[in-house]
Amino acid sequence: MTTPAALVTGGATRLGRYFAEALADKGFDIALHVNSSRGEAEEVAAVIRGKGRECEILPCNFLEDPLEELITRAKKRFPGLNVLLNSASAYEPAPIAGTDMAMLETQFRVNMFTPLLLTKYFAEAVENGQVVNIIDNKVAYHQYPYAAYLLSKKSLAEMTRMAALEFAPRLRVNGIAPGVVLPASQRTSDYIQWRIEGIPVDHQGNPAHLVQALHYLLDNDFVTGQILFVDGGESLNLEGRHSENYPGEQRG
Repeated sequence: MTTPAALVTGGATRLGRYFAEALADKGFDIALHVNSSRGEAEEVAAVIRGKGRECEILPCNFLEDPLEELITRAKKRFPGLNVLLNSASAYEPAPIAGTDMAMLETQFRVNMFTPLLLTKYFAEAVENGQVVNIIDNKVAYHQYPYAAYLLSKKSLAEMTRMAALEFAPRLRVNGIAPGVVLPASQRTSDYIQWRIEGIPVDHQGNPAHLVQALHYLLDNDFVTGQILFVDGGESLNLEGRHSENYPGEQRG
């Protein structure tokens, strides 16, 4: 029997690493996409192999390299490939007034165009499978200080719904929109506490909450085209709290 396998983009760092290791725990061999984080990828691969699963590191620069080859290599190495998890992300904050074409091209190419094309090539390569796109709970807001990033993630959310219709019933396509789970390293403790005060459940999330969401989407075959917000209800607020409306001193 062919072992199921998953291709995880951005799987060497941050949330991508948690998802890759969680999929290995679930019995998947892992095609681990990496761009520049080769050292971290080797660490993740060692952990996954220690769990008794196969892991292949697949380098690909989404700004330069052909995307179809990433799917081809993953499928060749793992014939049981049936999950694509798009976790790789580009993030650079700037309002519309501070946005230029280079910023738009980079963030849309990584956050939207690449998941779209990988989904296309994945659909061509597999008979049945699932796509999970990692989005951001900011898509519930209109936070203009993150214009290019947020517009690319909003587009990814809409693409998720569109692809779910186009590729049904062979593929199920869903998304996870994390909230305050792994804040950027430059965020201060005062800022994090301020964000928590805006979360209805009154506490920060952790990667295990996102892994639970991933399990739900993978296991429930009557769910497709959904964006699962894992944010403690933060996105129910009208504006949302972020670094640009923080009353204290916060840079970045």
